[in-house]
Amino acid sequence: MSFPMPVSSTLASDYERVASAIAFIQSHHHHQPDLATIARHVHLSEHHFQKLFTRWAGVSPKRFVQLLTLENTKQRLTTTQSLLAVALDSGLSSPSRLHDLYVRFEAMTPADYRSGGAGLVISYGLHPTRFGTALIAQTDRGICNLLFCEPHDFRRDVDWLKQQWPQAEFQQQPEHTQSVADRLNQSLAGDNQQPLTVLVKGTNFQIQVWRALLTLPLGGLFTYQDIANRIDKPKAARAVGTAIGANPVGYLIPCHRVIRATGDIGGYRWGPLRKTVMLGWEAAQSPEDA
Repeated sequence: MSFPMPVSSTLASDYERVASAIAFIQSHHHHQPDLATIARHVHLSEHHFQKLFTRWAGVSPKRFVQLLTLENTKQRLTTTQSLLAVALDSGLSSPSRLHDLYVRFEAMTPADYRSGGAGLVISYGLHPTRFGTALIAQTDRGICNLLFCEPHDFRRDVDWLKQQWPQAEFQQQPEHTQSVADRLNQSLAGDNQQPLTVLVKGTNFQIQVWRALLTLPLGGLFTYQDIANRIDKPKAARAVGTAIGANPVGYLIPCHRVIRATGDIGGYRWGPLRKTVMLGWEAAQSPEDA
């Protein structure tokens, strides 16, 4: 296996600086650092940092931080429930319909699961995205993995990928997975866009949880208990958390939209900072902030 070329792009460097800035703000929140102090931390002038941040997020750094306060996340938990109730009252077959417009879910059959991916050809590549570098893998049936990672962890993550599909044929072909990265970096739900299909393997319980995650709209938030209720297993909130942590397709199956009932953002398979940045970006895309 050859090592990938270094991943570099405006998107990748923007994400790194935004994430570094948010981490700095969080760790110094008692001192409420001003824009100039934050800009110095990411080695930019105040003007260039403001411009970069607004280009990436669509809002100012100050507004972005406001969207991540505990009060705001609690309000978004309540608002999400109201939006879903309105969708159902409007006669939609499911509030996930909007998400279905750009992500189609396919689960492997039990026979496929047992075969370990025999007969599948999996293309994979490392790509810069709006939320950091991602290892993307797909078959002719759909995207089977999207893992956020660092370029220096590429070999380790590909080895993990091969363990998940031990009988599949693997081909390092980033040109085949580039279109997925392009959609992630632009608009999943753009005009005349064909839905992206995700192909996953998991237990029946995991599949139920991952399907439920597709009912979460952009900018919406649910709790682990909410997901347990949605799959009619109200006592399984802890097991839901475990299934969410095993989500094999980052962002497209939006496990980042599940937070603690307290409003605390909580953990994430690819790091709580990445989850924080994702949620802030999505909140900034809502009508009142776009």
